[in-house]
Amino acid sequence: MEAMITARINPVRAYWRKHQSPFIPSYTWQVVKRIQLTPIEMMKRPNTFNSVAASVQPLESSAAGRLDNTLPSKEVLKVWQNADAVCFDVDSTVCLDEGIDELAEFCGAGKAVAEWTARAMGGSVPFEEALAARLSLFNPSLSQVQDFLEKHPPRISPGIEELVNKLKAKRTAVYLISGGFRQMINPVASILGIPPENIFANQLLFGNSGEFLGFDTNEPTSRSGGKTTAVQQIRKVHGYKSLVMIGDGATDLEARKPGGADLFVCYAGVQLRDAVAAKADWLVFRFGDLINSLE
Repeated sequence: MEAMITARINPVRAYWRKHQSPFIPSYTWQVVKRIQLTPIEMMKRPNTFNSVAASVQPLESSAAGRLDNTLPSKEVLKVWQNADAVCFDVDSTVCLDEGIDELAEFCGAGKAVAEWTARAMGGSVPFEEALAARLSLFNPSLSQVQDFLEKHPPRISPGIEELVNKLKAKRTAVYLISGGFRQMINPVASILGIPPENIFANQLLFGNSGEFLGFDTNEPTSRSGGKTTAVQQIRKVHGYKSLVMIGDGATDLEARKPGGADLFVCYAGVQLRDAVAAKADWLVFRFGDLINSLE
């Protein structure tokens, strides 16, 4: 059986890996090639806050008069302020970009992949279908992924670090739940001080020569409804009484189900998806609104 290479962090080694997750078989044989990222490379990011702040205003203006959920009710505020755990989407929420779109652009297939991403986030096609289709358009090799990570450090959204720190100070557990890839999310988690066990995301798979083989379909976030499954599992394992999901897409909205998230906050500071925003319990364009409401 051909061994798999997964790109993460540190030297090459072969080992039997025992998985704690109920979504992955107990043991798998892996050859893990880890990407070396220095703390400086992982932490540095361009100053984009001013341009982002400018772009938020037209999004917010376009929602005025059409959406009536930009001011939270007392019930919504109570759930938010007393949440035991908060789960964040990553692409276009914690980060300013859609990771797979940026990787595709780097590999020369940006436009075609971005069109698929828009369809997936709007909920018009099953997520697993969109994920497979997008990856098949450019089949990223391990070396391309490594090169991309070195040249494109995370661009995180304004206010997210302060919000995460505020939540952690309140002893609120923080999770990252993403349809993106661990290779690209690990540096983000490092910046925010979120432990690896609090990350639910997909995993790119590569062959012994670094060729692209696909993605790990055992990850719950690799398919439609996967974020709901992840949130329900988090809640069940830890016994959280109250949990909030924050994101921008249809897959984030799906997490607000019995046994899942009690509250869905739509963050539209990067992308305003009307169909998703209209069904949110609370629509925000700045993380500052969430920060201020905790005080």
